[in-house]
Amino acid sequence: MSFEIKKAAVLGSGVMGSAIAAHLAGCGIEVLMLDIVPFDNMLSEDEKARKDTDPAVRNKLAQQSLAAALKVKKPTPVFYSPKDAKLITLGNFDDDMEKIGDCDWIIEVVVERMDIKKQILGKVAEHRRKGAIVSSNTSGLSLQSMAADLDEELVAHFMGTHFFNPVRHMKLLELIPHPKTKQELLDFMAQFCSEKLGKGVIWAKDTPNFIANRIGVHGIMTTFELMQEMDLRIDEVDAIVGPPMGRPKTAAFKTADLVGLDTLHHVAMTCYDMCTTDPEREIFKPPKFFDQMLEKRWLGVKTRGGFYKKEGGKRLVLDWKKMEYVEAERPSFDATNETRGLDGPEAKIKHICNAKDRAGELAWKLTAKSLIYTASLIPEISDTILEVDNGLKWGFNFKLGPFEAWDAIGVRESVERMKSEGMTVPENVLKMLAAGDETFYKEEGERRYQYDLVNGKYVAIEPDSRIFIIKKADEDLEVESNSNATLWDVGDGVAMLEFHTKMNALDDEIIEMMNTSMEIVDEEFEGLIIANQAANFCVGANIFVVMLGAQAKAWDKLEETELKWQKTFMNLKYFHKPVVAAPAGMALGGGCEVVMHAQAVQAYVESYIGLVEVGVGLIPGSGGCKELALRMTEGIRGGAEPPILPFVMKAFELAGTAKVALGAKEAMDMGFLRDTDRITFNRDFHIHDAKQLVLGMAKAGFDPGREKLDIPAAGESAKAAFLVGIDEMFQAGWATDYDRVVGGKLAHVLAGGNVAEGTKLSEWHYLDLEREAFLSLLGEQRTMDRIQHMLNTGKPLRN
Repeated sequence: MSFEIKKAAVLGSGVMGSAIAAHLAGCGIEVLMLDIVPFDNMLSEDEKARKDTDPAVRNKLAQQSLAAALKVKKPTPVFYSPKDAKLITLGNFDDDMEKIGDCDWIIEVVVERMDIKKQILGKVAEHRRKGAIVSSNTSGLSLQSMAADLDEELVAHFMGTHFFNPVRHMKLLELIPHPKTKQELLDFMAQFCSEKLGKGVIWAKDTPNFIANRIGVHGIMTTFELMQEMDLRIDEVDAIVGPPMGRPKTAAFKTADLVGLDTLHHVAMTCYDMCTTDPEREIFKPPKFFDQMLEKRWLGVKTRGGFYKKEGGKRLVLDWKKMEYVEAERPSFDATNETRGLDGPEAKIKHICNAKDRAGELAWKLTAKSLIYTASLIPEISDTILEVDNGLKWGFNFKLGPFEAWDAIGVRESVERMKSEGMTVPENVLKMLAAGDETFYKEEGERRYQYDLVNGKYVAIEPDSRIFIIKKADEDLEVESNSNATLWDVGDGVAMLEFHTKMNALDDEIIEMMNTSMEIVDEEFEGLIIANQAANFCVGANIFVVMLGAQAKAWDKLEETELKWQKTFMNLKYFHKPVVAAPAGMALGGGCEVVMHAQAVQAYVESYIGLVEVGVGLIPGSGGCKELALRMTEGIRGGAEPPILPFVMKAFELAGTAKVALGAKEAMDMGFLRDTDRITFNRDFHIHDAKQLVLGMAKAGFDPGREKLDIPAAGESAKAAFLVGIDEMFQAGWATDYDRVVGGKLAHVLAGGNVAEGTKLSEWHYLDLEREAFLSLLGEQRTMDRIQHMLNTGKPLRN
């Protein structure tokens, strides 16, 4: 039987339900989202009177959840684009359950109570069509118990799909088979969730809290215990168990605040109540101060106060002994300071676990206890160490999974230390060492192996041909390089240009490599990808170098450099072989201009794109203004002569307010990306997808077109309107006096200069205006002040 998912039902519209619905809609799947008909205590008197007949009242909970999800913007929007909400249909369990009969996938996301879940699944059994996939998003309840009353056909199509919150941003998805789930369904879901939904899929067994939460929450609760044992402050602990150990900045207590202490309590108590034979059971019982926080409703971010809170402009942290807030400090330890100079999480965790100060003591004790516990759970929660490592990396944002971390600190050395300190090391690890196997992972030739702790041998990790990892690329794949950029051969006749400066900031060497790359691709390849696998695609030009040139008043050199950059980007745009930009993370300023000059874009869905130059007192100078003017007006060519101002006004707002798209879909809405550009949801496949786009363009007979000579100018009348808008913002206190200067330059360029509305202009006309305005602003001291402030603080100066 073949499966496909075009429409899904999400049963439950709470935080997780609405987030799953938003994610599915963002991936192009129609969604039916249902919830209960509200109880009377949830309604006004007027609503009570209409409750029996008015769908707006009966669907109130689902509607409120959808509205709340749409309101969430920074820092983690729920929707990829507000337009995605149009794919979501709302309803309630009483009136609309029969509609699930049209759905290919039905996801239960109601409250974590077995009786309620079984009740909902009973209704699903009444209305679903045969062959439809049914899953539960339970975070740890037994799937076998949940499905005990379901018929065999439904059980064969039933499984667990445990998403992590926030759904859009968390990579991990745990798939949990029921013993009777069809294998072909499991295979389909693994592929679908990986490719279509962009998730990192791991297979978990039907045990309490599955893999990531079982181990991750054990680590958090162990951290609580060690803090009390060592008499440390909360902010001291977080300073140790975050980046110095290869973990996120949220460390332990900030993570708990983000998750919510009530949620953390539920997950911990699930383990405590259900893992009755677990030797570590007592660790899951929350400490006294945690229970007191629950009583006071200090639940974290959701209540604006948990282990941390902000008050009167100050950052406060809980004194867990006195149960009162005190001003947070910036704790410093020798061990944590020393890790800053080390390269890679492996070196960091090895150093801090061997350090002799209190930071080293905490890091070692936490690491040792976590490693021992994790190994003891094989094969209870998983048969493979790879699933466990990926679970912690993708679900808790660890740089290294537990077994990767154990390799980093040295398995034999650490086991000897554990034994000398009276710890009990799991037998499966001792047997591995006794057999002379020293690491959990090893590489032989081009194959990577993981250690099978169940059968006591190494097994090959099957490579995925869609995954290209730059840092592991063979030196033979390097085509050309300089200190700041490398051209790689990524196979099938496609080359890839990678930047590798700090934050991938652009400089002359990268521009030089762009030109070299085009020369090489012209002779040897079918096309070019511009991509990398760093956190950010490119944060813009190296403004420090720009500032030095301006301070030296090297105007001729600066103009020569700016002209070279403009020519390079235009050459990219009209290169006779396909050029595909593949941004991920931030693509700001010059990085955005690179993207906009590529002939096509394969964007990772979490690409944050924008022209932000006004924040440092400049305007886009390498074609950003030109591309905005062109893109906003290209739909009105062909004889039509409507007013140009409304079209170019959007360009002025985008560049003038340094607007950054919070994702690739929003970048399409804004115009930084075209509707014809493509989006990858799983970053592991990003370069593969970009390569396929290049090959498809080449096979189709690629034609880059010619330079545009007929861009309709907004003209002087539009410039006047822009200036009026800037003055109004100044009068309202939303813009500074210097914002008016910078905005005036931007208005002049986007209007096309001193020309009449509708005048047909070339791309190079706009580029010349950009270059002139860019250089003139570099001569302003207040621009120098903005650049210096940005370099010093990372924040814009409002001068």
